[in-house]
Amino acid sequence: MKTLLTVGIPLLAILLIVLIIVFLKRSQGLKGILKAEEKAREIIARAEQEAEKIKRQAELETRERDAARQAEFEAQTKEKRYKLTEQERRLLHKEEALERRYQNLERKEKEFSAKERRLYAKEKELEQLEQKINETLEKQTRELERISGLTQEEAKNMLIRKIEDEAKLQAIQTVRRIEEETKEKSKTLAREIISNAIQRSAAEHVVETTVSVVDLPSDDMKGRIIGREGRNIRALEMATGVDIIIDDTPEAVILSSFDPLRRELARMAIEKLVADGRIHPARIEDIVEQVKVELEEKIKQEGENTLLELGIQNMHPELVKYLGKLKYRTSYGQNVLQHSKEVALLAALMARELGLDVTVALRAGLLHDIGKAVDKDYEGTHTELSVELTKKYGESEAVIQAIASHHRDIDFPSVEAVLVQAADTLSAARPGARRELLETYVQRLEKLEEIATSFEGVAKAFALQAGREIRIIVDAQKISDDRAAIIARDIAQKIKDELDYPGQIKVMVIREMRAVEYAR
Repeated sequence: MKTLLTVGIPLLAILLIVLIIVFLKRSQGLKGILKAEEKAREIIARAEQEAEKIKRQAELETRERDAARQAEFEAQTKEKRYKLTEQERRLLHKEEALERRYQNLERKEKEFSAKERRLYAKEKELEQLEQKINETLEKQTRELERISGLTQEEAKNMLIRKIEDEAKLQAIQTVRRIEEETKEKSKTLAREIISNAIQRSAAEHVVETTVSVVDLPSDDMKGRIIGREGRNIRALEMATGVDIIIDDTPEAVILSSFDPLRRELARMAIEKLVADGRIHPARIEDIVEQVKVELEEKIKQEGENTLLELGIQNMHPELVKYLGKLKYRTSYGQNVLQHSKEVALLAALMARELGLDVTVALRAGLLHDIGKAVDKDYEGTHTELSVELTKKYGESEAVIQAIASHHRDIDFPSVEAVLVQAADTLSAARPGARRELLETYVQRLEKLEEIATSFEGVAKAFALQAGREIRIIVDAQKISDDRAAIIARDIAQKIKDELDYPGQIKVMVIREMRAVEYAR
């Protein structure tokens, strides 16, 4: 670029001078032309000097650039030559390493081949030895079969049966010994814990019936309750859903219903009507509606009192209402709320003695029958309804699982669940806790004896202690002592699967050997 400038500048200067001369000649004539030529020569001289100077400077810069490029090229060439040398050295080193490794592998391969040949020879020797041993065993087996008169399969089966019989006998004896030791230790501890829990829990006997008695201030009030042509008593029965019996009982009327909640509603309504004095169908309807509101409040208050009595906190208000309703529910004549409180106390006391979670045992014991407070319109067993309610209203998983297993519908998830089931059994099974119909009682006794006599080897069976114990006499010629223990366990399991009963049933199997001779 600078070379072009060096050549182009003088040419431009010459061209400029020519133009000036032409211009001057036209304008000033010859004199002007001479002066212009002289100036032009001076300008050309200066231009040539300047061009020479620029040319020398451009040549100098060009030489400097060429020298720098040469130096850079030499440096790059030197660096590449060094890298190539280094790579060549590394490749040579790797090649030497690979050569050494290859030599080692060849040496090891030769060693392995030698070992393989030796192992093959030994394997052949072992095969020959094994063949000889098998031939010897076959000879011995044939000789044993000839001496014993049994084939190998028959002898094997006989030996297996003998070993199985001995193993079963030893297992039964071991199980019996462990059970006896465990029962001795556990019975003492269980009796102590349960007796302490029961002694500290005051329980009521069955007092619930299907009728309630309302006292009246005088016999004249009976006529007012009946009303003209019986309209008052009909209005009362329709509004409350109970049967009102007015007989010769002095100064009293009898309320009859299987629903204790309805009987309580009717009792409160009649007492309010008697106190008010105005008894007619319209007033009866108003009073019954008022009493329903009061009864709801009374139910809620009953539930809160129960929580206060047991020291339970943070329970959903709906569950508190259901608890209050349990006061007006009965099971075999036993008040369900009283039963639930008793189960909660027993379970909590036993949990405290064993160092377990008292809160879980207490809440699960109190809520285990909460499903019995649900109206009959809802489907499901009381256990399923209890589980559903406690899930819905935020009880813990431990409490829910303990409730779900209290009738053994599922396996016990924790020791607290076992305590709830035991407390439920204790509360229901104690004397006077529940009433049972005579027919149901007799049927259970007959079913107990029928289950026992269905087993082979059982001679007689007797249900005792109101069906809480069954004694079974077995044929000593058919049943051994160890077999008697197995029969007792099987009968107990069948009773558990086929019968519904409160508490527990003791199964006792008796085997005796009698030798009789006559002296004549």
